[in-house]
Amino acid sequence: MFCVHVIGHLGFLISISDNLKWRDNMSLLEVKNLKVYYPVHGGILSRVVGHVKAVDDISFSIDPGQTLGLVGESGSGKSTTGKAIMGLAKITSGQILFNGEDITRAVKKNRSPYRKSVQMIFQDVQSALNPRKKVMDIIAEPIRNFEKLTPGEERKRVDELLAVVGLTPENAQKYPFEFSGGQRQRIGVARAIALKPKLIVADEPVSALDLSVQAQVLNYMKDIQEEMGLAYLFISHDLGVVRHMCESLAIMHNARFVEVGSRQDIYANPQHIYTRRLLAAIPDKNPKNRQANDTMRETIATEYENRRFDFYKDGHSVFDLKPVTDTHFVALP
Repeated sequence: MFCVHVIGHLGFLISISDNLKWRDNMSLLEVKNLKVYYPVHGGILSRVVGHVKAVDDISFSIDPGQTLGLVGESGSGKSTTGKAIMGLAKITSGQILFNGEDITRAVKKNRSPYRKSVQMIFQDVQSALNPRKKVMDIIAEPIRNFEKLTPGEERKRVDELLAVVGLTPENAQKYPFEFSGGQRQRIGVARAIALKPKLIVADEPVSALDLSVQAQVLNYMKDIQEEMGLAYLFISHDLGVVRHMCESLAIMHNARFVEVGSRQDIYANPQHIYTRRLLAAIPDKNPKNRQANDTMRETIATEYENRRFDFYKDGHSVFDLKPVTDTHFVALP
């Protein structure tokens, strides 16, 4: 059964579920009124003269084994949301609950149980893998931080993890530069699942890969999810990729959610002009549709400019979410 909850800007709980019923079990991750502001300094004394609102009062929750897609263009706040959950970005205000426990202050503690249960797959895998370390040490690092295994047990675990992502035990003795981009990303996936986490924050995990390799990595991620019962927060700007991975989506723009719904809601009945703009940008592999797609994109671009004040306060700030159906919510006046 599919169920992801999103809490609207006004604090009400939105439940997106295939049978529209409340789940009896507790959500795995719950984020409440999350804000991440960065100070702007000015003047001779370098005082704080304002703030950049990277994430501005968003709330959502994810149930075990489910995938929520967080979608938006660069600068929308989606990656900052993932980093805040991981403790890599300082939270200005809000709460993060994991299995019902408030861990907002514990997200930065390296040895906390939360850090073991929540792992991350990074966009720039080349920077995420230490070039001076062999794959054996890269994958074994989180294991060494949380578990006490003998060298033999550790090697066996690493070999098993490499097999899960389609690599051989011999690859454990190689360095990251000896692999292709897709293989490096699979190594990143193996490291992320080394501690058998309950949730993985995947930040643009395939954006730097070509299409054939993208499909390969995404299929590995889906297979691992089914085998381990993982939940994903899948962050992407590509609605085509998200459609393959996610049961529900939250569309983010200007640091807030503009539309939230099931996969069917978003792709079959987009209501916000920004969502329609993103959908129009999905490439069509059929060249016969090129002229029709170009015309559609021009129409939506014109509508976006002409009706901007219908969807944004002062043409910029996002309105609060309002229900369109039981599963579909849109930021409207």
